Amino acid sequence: MLRFSAEGVRLDQALAQQAQTSRAKAQEWIAAGLVLVNGKPITKAGYKLKGETVELEPPPPEPATVEPEEVELEVLYEDADLVVVNKPAGMITHPAPGVVSGTLVNAILGRYGLRAAEGEKPELVRPGIVHRLDKDTSGVIVVARHEAAHRRLAEAFRGRSVFKRYVAITVGVPREGVLIADVGRHPVDRTRMSVGGVAARYAETDFAVLQTAGIFALVDARPHTGRTHQIRVHLKHLHAPILGDDVYGKPSPHIARHALHAYELRLPHPRTGKLLEFRAPIPEDMARAWEALGGGDLEAALRAG
Repeated sequence: MLRFSAEGVRLDQALAQQAQTSRAKAQEWIAAGLVLVNGKPITKAGYKLKGETVELEPPPPEPATVEPEEVELEVLYEDADLVVVNKPAGMITHPAPGVVSGTLVNAILGRYGLRAAEGEKPELVRPGIVHRLDKDTSGVIVVARHEAAHRRLAEAFRGRSVFKRYVAITVGVPREGVLIADVGRHPVDRTRMSVGGVAARYAETDFAVLQTAGIFALVDARPHTGRTHQIRVHLKHLHAPILGDDVYGKPSPHIARHALHAYELRLPHPRTGKLLEFRAPIPEDMARAWEALGGGDLEAALRAG
């Protein structure tokens, strides 16, 4: 934890000096809500300090290198430009501080390595994560195999030309329709997100209830934006947290993780523009949980929806 006081200078300038980093990095920390001034998050880099106490706990640096590993993958589709995987619950998408092995990136590197597209400089090649799924969220995820494909897929996600469909089991029946509620960092617990939190950004999700079983619901969720924990936070906001979500709800005896699955993904091919469509079968733990709660055939409900 970095703690200091300053007066008469911009917050980003003082932070960069005290943390011995660039102003750009200091501004990233400020925008992410990681900086407190007299105990309150300040997200304006140009805030003029008046002798207050500034606190910062910067995230540890990510590992510099990612080692290839032989990790079993369920590949739904692959070609020279991209790979589509059914990610199991429990697998982290990308290495993070303290977790440098067993991730999807390690597995992709172990299976495919990295290569440059024609005419591309080798130093531009990197593991091609375009979007992420939470560790305990299962389902379909796409990975670019070279930088050109990564750029085009990233553009498709930013331009909202990608269709994403998730299925969740909730405790409570959420209101159906489109929910627009900005999502930002929780003002107290920095590991969580919240509606209207620090540095909140526009977030939109379309919800439909496919089935109910007493107080529980089988929910179709279609996010139009990609904020961290978006579906989980939005469902909590609708008083219907996801079953087994020990961050935004409660643990459940019926499932050992939050019951959220990325069921369907449609996106334009990065080279040809042809629309691709992928579905990841419902995992057994979610199907068993829904049945135990008194629900019916989960796959059949999805097909009907």
